[in-house]
Amino acid sequence: MKKLEIIKSSREYTEIINLNKSKKNKYFSIYYRKNNQDNRYGITIPKKTGTAVVRNKIKRRIKNIIDNNKKIVQSGYDYVIIVKKGVLDLTYQEMERELLKLIKL
Repeated sequence: MKKLEIIKSSREYTEIINLNKSKKNKYFSIYYRKNNQDNRYGITIPKKTGTAVVRNKIKRRIKNIIDNNKKIVQSGYDYVIIVKKGVLDLTYQEMERELLKLIKL
């Protein structure tokens, strides 16, 4: 995932979360808005999920899933992905399946 594809400012995070549509399941909450440009992503993992090592591992996996499936995801959106604690029990393939179910609009 390139740096241009990452949402960095907390103001944008809060705008997307508070003012736009969402999809949720047991493992992820995804908030999205149309931006008429390339896709951008923000990934948030709460501290109660685990230590920094565990959280960074999950982030790397999510970034890899997004990179591998760019052609499947509809373009022109900003996504904020909030990871829930249950994701620790998933394998990479299960995580990919669950995330792609939500991202496909």
